[in-house]
Amino acid sequence: MPGEDLRPFIAILTALLLPVVTGQSVAQAQSPTSVEHIVAQKVQPMLPEDASSGVAVAVRIDGKTEFFNFGTADRAKNRPVTADSVFNLASVGKIFATTLLAQAVKRGELGLDDPVAKYITKLQQGGDIRRVTLGQLASHTSGLPRVPEQDERWHKGKYTFPDFVRFLNSWKADDQHQPGQQYLYSNAAMVLLRVALERRFQLPFATLMARRLTGPLGMSSTALPLPPALLGRAVQGYGPRGRPIGRPGDEEGVFAWTGAGQIYSSARDMATFLAANLDELPDHQPIEAAMALAQQGVFTVNPRFTLGLAWQVMRAGDLTIIDKNGGLQNTSTYIGFARQQKLGVVILSNRGEQDATKVGRQILHALAQEMAEPLVEGAEPD
Repeated sequence: MPGEDLRPFIAILTALLLPVVTGQSVAQAQSPTSVEHIVAQKVQPMLPEDASSGVAVAVRIDGKTEFFNFGTADRAKNRPVTADSVFNLASVGKIFATTLLAQAVKRGELGLDDPVAKYITKLQQGGDIRRVTLGQLASHTSGLPRVPEQDERWHKGKYTFPDFVRFLNSWKADDQHQPGQQYLYSNAAMVLLRVALERRFQLPFATLMARRLTGPLGMSSTALPLPPALLGRAVQGYGPRGRPIGRPGDEEGVFAWTGAGQIYSSARDMATFLAANLDELPDHQPIEAAMALAQQGVFTVNPRFTLGLAWQVMRAGDLTIIDKNGGLQNTSTYIGFARQQKLGVVILSNRGEQDATKVGRQILHALAQEMAEPLVEGAEPD
């Protein structure tokens, strides 16, 4: 038949253009909604023509969660993206450490103004690192560089923990790198925060996260590093041009010790984390109180942009969005929400250099605008 040659192409278009919707009811899944239309429209630029990767989206609206899944989790295995596919969160994982920090502050177990050297005694012999506080690490105001090799061009390979300690003790703060005085995005600072939490509670970071945060919230698909039980659901990561990078579950980055790598999670788990940050899980009020503390602005970058504890507080007109983004060569991630409107979105892509931040904010703005528009009298809602 003449049409048979078009079937693979049609299948690719179907996977790209039609999201798989998992809502709160059968009716939601069977009939297109305005939410589905907005998500499909805004996510379209993230979907490659060759269907070599995919995107998982979770939207929180009216106290309910809807899931929209596009494309493939693993092209070679023809495995589609689902709400339970496991992605590398990249820098979105930073909000787990800062939420644990905020929780410890709420419990009176430590303070944001505590020097990091109080908990990592090997740093007490250093210089300027002794002036850096836990709160500064969490808000990207410590003055530390994004990664150590920015200051140590001569260093070859990844950093072991002894390498990292040596770097920190030799680090010098100059006019552009004063603790607490400026916004300088730093992966090194967030890894150091994890180590400080480990030292304070005498537990590996992964154990601390599971016991205090992901375990109580029932986030069973969130882990560091990725265990064998979740490996079968891990997506294959692809570069910006669709080339596979690494194997599913591989960690990226410059830090080479247990607990310093990326956190993995699914859209379903991150939707739970999103709901908690929106204060919509009544059985978890202490965790939600810690999350609210982490969201509070602690450093003003400009009138529209304030830093919380890893969270970015962005103001645009009447809408305030609290969000965090992440990206590596093989993953692009975003979580954001508008507390006043009770709206939130999670975007997880297994392709690098995708503008998940722009797409996430566009979705939030479009949904907020739709909620604000009054219905014409006598008209039925779409």
